[in-house]
Amino acid sequence: MLKNNPVMKKLVETGEERIGKLAQQLLSNEKFVAAVQTLVARSLAAKGTMDSTLRTALSAMNLPSTADLEQLRSKVDDLERLLASVEGKVDTLVAAKTQSKK
Repeated sequence: MLKNNPVMKKLVETGEERIGKLAQQLLSNEKFVAAVQTLVARSLAAKGTMDSTLRTALSAMNLPSTADLEQLRSKVDDLERLLASVEGKVDTLVAAKTQSKK
C-alpha cells in the first residue's frame, strides 16, 4: 500500500539521492577514507591479538582451539575416506571369494 503511494515514492527517491550524495562526499574526502583505512587496519590487528590471546588461554586450560578442531575434523575426514576405501576392497574380496567357491 505504501509502495504505491506517490508521496512515499518521492520521499524514498529524495532519501536515496541525499544518501548517495553524502556517500560520494565522504568517499571523496581523503581524511575520511584514511580514517576508515586506519580503523580497519587497527580492527584487524586487534582481532589478531585477541585470537592469539584466546589460543594461549585455551591452551593454558588444556582446551582445543578452533584451529585444533578443524585439524582434527580434517584427520577424521581422511580416516573416513580411507575406511570407505578399505571397506570397498574388503567387499570386493569377499564377493570374489564367494564367487570362486561356487
